[in-house]
Amino acid sequence: MNRRLIFVLAGAGVAVALAGAWWSGGDSGAQPPVFRPAPNPYADGLYANGIVESDQPSGANVNVYPEVAGTVRQILVREGERVRAGTPLLRLDDTVQRALSGQQQAQAQAALAQWRQLRAQPRAETLAVAQAQLDLAAANEKTASDQLAKQQRAAAIDARAVSAEALDNAANALAAAQASRAVAGKQYALLRAGAWRFDLDSQQRQYEASQKAAQSAAALLERYTVRAPVDGVVLALRAAVGAYASSQGVYDTYTQGYAPLLVMGGGDQHLGVRCYIDEILISRIPPAGQIAAQMFVRGTNIRVPLEFVRIQPYVGPKIALSDQRQERVDLRVLPVVFRFQRPPALQLYPGQLVDVYVGRK
Repeated sequence: MNRRLIFVLAGAGVAVALAGAWWSGGDSGAQPPVFRPAPNPYADGLYANGIVESDQPSGANVNVYPEVAGTVRQILVREGERVRAGTPLLRLDDTVQRALSGQQQAQAQAALAQWRQLRAQPRAETLAVAQAQLDLAAANEKTASDQLAKQQRAAAIDARAVSAEALDNAANALAAAQASRAVAGKQYALLRAGAWRFDLDSQQRQYEASQKAAQSAAALLERYTVRAPVDGVVLALRAAVGAYASSQGVYDTYTQGYAPLLVMGGGDQHLGVRCYIDEILISRIPPAGQIAAQMFVRGTNIRVPLEFVRIQPYVGPKIALSDQRQERVDLRVLPVVFRFQRPPALQLYPGQLVDVYVGRK
C-alpha cells in the first residue's frame, strides 16, 4: 500500500513539472520598453554624443589647481555652494612659507632701520665726543707750544741752560700736537658731514632688495590659500583635509590619475552641452545661423531644444566622455557647444552624458 502511494505521488509531481515547463515556455509577448529610443527629429540630422557642462563664456567648466604644493589644512566651501571671484576655497599648510615670509620681512625692517640710521647722521652725541677730542687736541697743542717757547727763552738767556736735545724734543712734541689737532679736526668735519652718499645709496638699494624679497615671500604665502577664479558654483570638491595637493591636483585612487582640487561651473539657470561630431560629418553641418539641435536625456523620454552657441574651430582627437585622457580613441571630432535653460522639474547635472541631434532650422 505504501509503495503504491509513493508511485502515485511521484507521478503527480512529474505531471506538475511538465505543466510548469509548458507554461513557462509559452510565448508571453514582448514587454513594452521603459522609454523610447531617441529618434532623429530632423530629416538629415547628425547624431553626436554630448556632455552637459556649466554655462561658461568659454563653454567649459573651470578646473581649479593650486599654484603651490602642500597638505590640505582647511576646506572653506561645500559642493553646490555659490561663490564670488576671490572667495577663499581652501587653505594648504603654509607653516614653512609663513616662517620664511616673517624672516624676509624682518630682514627688510633691519635694512630700513640701517638706512634711516645713515640718513640721521651725524648723531649729536657722537658729534659732541668729536668736538671734545678736538678741544683736547687743541689744548695739547697749546701746552706743547708753551713748553717750546719756554725752552727757547731759556736758551736765549743762557745757551747752556737748555740742551739741544731738549729743544728738539719740545719742537717734536709741538709738531705731534699740531698733527693730532689736525686729525681731530678732520674727524670732526667727517662726522659733521654725515653719511657718505654712496653708503646711503648702497643701503637704500639693500633695503629695496630686502623689501622686494619680503613682498615675494608674502605673495607666495598668499598662494597657499586657493581662491575662486570666477563667480560660479562649486560643482565638485575632490580634496580632503590631510590630502596632499600639487600643481597637478590631487591623486584619485579610483582613476589612478590626478584630478583638479575643485571644479567650478556657471549659473544655475542655464547649462551648456558640448557635443562631438565625427570629422566625416563636418561637411554636413548647417551654417551657424541655421543650426538647430535637440538633446535627449538618456533613460527618459525627455527631449530639450538647444540654443547654438559656437563651433570650436579645431578638430582634435576625441576624448572619451568619461573625461579621462587615458581613454583616447582613434577618432577626430569637431566640438560644437550649445546651451539650454534648465527645466524646473528636470534633474540634470554637469558631467552627465546625453544624446544630441544636430539639424537645420
